[in-house]
Formats: sequence, C-alpha cells, structure tokens
Amino acid sequence: MKTLVLTASALALMAGAALADPLRIGIAAEPYPPFAAPDAAGNWVGWEIDIINAICAASSLDCAITPTAWDGIIPALTSGRIDVIMASMTITEERAQTIDFSQPYYNTPVVVVAQRDMGITATAEGLAGHVLGVQVSTVFQDYAQQYFEGETEIRTYQTQDEANQDLAAGRIDATLADSLAMDPFLESEAGACCENLGAVPMDEAILGSGIGAGVRKDDAATLAAINGGIEAILADGTYDEITARYFTTSIYGQ
Repeated sequence: MKTLVLTASALALMAGAALADPLRIGIAAEPYPPFAAPDAAGNWVGWEIDIINAICAASSLDCAITPTAWDGIIPALTSGRIDVIMASMTITEERAQTIDFSQPYYNTPVVVVAQRDMGITATAEGLAGHVLGVQVSTVFQDYAQQYFEGETEIRTYQTQDEANQDLAAGRIDATLADSLAMDPFLESEAGACCENLGAVPMDEAILGSGIGAGVRKDDAATLAAINGGIEAILADGTYDEITARYFTTSIYGQ
C-alpha cells in the first residue's frame, strides 16, 4: 500500500473546503502600523493584512476583514461575532484558557523606548521615578504592572499611537511595546525625541511564545485551515516576500 504524502498547500485546501461561510477575521479597530492601519481611502493595509490575505488564499478561504475594538476582541470571538483573531495577539497561557491559538506567525522582542538623555534603562531600577506608557489590555501592560509598577508610574492608553504622541510631547518618559511596531515612530520626525533602549528580560508566562491567530475552543476546522495557510505561505516563499516589503530582517521565530 502506498503512503499518501500531502503538502502544506494541499492540507490547507482540504481544511478550507470544510468552511463554506465567509470567515470573519477580526483585526484591532485601532491602527497598529506597520501591521494594520487604514489608508487614506479607509482600506486596511499593512504587513498583517497582507499575511491574512495570503493565508486565506492559500487555504481557499473566503475571508472578511472585520475591525473590532481591541479590548473586546476576545469576547467578540467567543460570542461568534468574528471567527478568527489576527491582530498581533500574543499567545499566552491565560488567553489559551479561553481560546485556541494557531502556530506562531511572527515573534519579535519587547522593548523600552524612552526620551533621550534621561538616564533611563530597560530595567526596574532604570525606570524608577519615571512615567511609563503602555497600551491597555496588552501583554505590555501586564509586564509593566508585574515588573515596574510601584516605583514607576504606569499610564495606560487605548492605542500605542496615543502613547507615542504623549512620549513625543514629553507627557510620559517611556513606553513598552513591540520592537517592530516602534520602528516607524522612531524613524519619524516626532520620534527624534527618543531612542530604543533594548529588550526587557523575557518572561514567557507574560510575554508568551509569539503571535498567533485566535480561534474558538474546539473549532478544529478553522484552526486547521489557518495553520495550513501559515505552513503553505512559509513553504512557498510568500511569507518572506511579504515580509521583505516591510522589514529588513526576518520576524518569524525569533
């Protein structure tokens, strides 16, 4: 008897065939460049949008981008208003108690970006006496509260862009965020105020094990379709081609 070997593309197609209805892909309604943000015409663009479209194409899925408020995106998934979360969501043990995750589709360091010449370092001691801004309901808020709160004032924002604006204006001294998400700010005129002080020490229990797509518990067909799509675009070079449009280095599996 011959053994049938299926490629990642074939597996993705088989998984996608079980999903007849449009798959509602929940992204954060708040702009998060260069991953996802509306352009001048109101269309959502960015690295993550391109990756979503590539995964859906590889799995022959009819997908609908569905902007959803970040602080309500998991309830939107569990209640059935969306079918998948692809919004730079970190895979954590806490979230995995409520939803299932695909394999990671990117992973980058968490860094402190601070005002220049203030003597700040990416440590609890270096941030003591300063004001640190973080986006609400993120692993960055969790990490800041675990390691910095007390000696450091933690200020929360609905979006990272709002934190960056206050950082540029001098209303906060530093922010904690994803390294790649901070690159456009640091390269901008407003970001000339500040510098990347480097990554904070890793705590996988808080910072997780990379960024994954979230699906409802026991939704095996959707999970298989998304994982199949990720595998397919990794295998055929589509992932690297998309990444090269936005970044100068690999962001997969760091």
